Amino acid sequence: MYTSSDAECRYAAEWASTKLRWQLTADDRELEALKVYADGPCEDTIVRYTPAA
Repeated sequence: MYTSSDAECRYAAEWASTKLRWQLTADDRELEALKVYADGPCEDTIVRYTPAA
């Protein structure tokens, strides 16, 4: 069963993987939001992505 933290971590990981896959930039507010998740409830979440061709 998923908790709200699980869903938030999955969302943050998919957000980060999309940015990485497509080499998209992130502004300061996005980076700060991602750091909050990475340093907090999602610290054990692994972000996987395949670079776009």
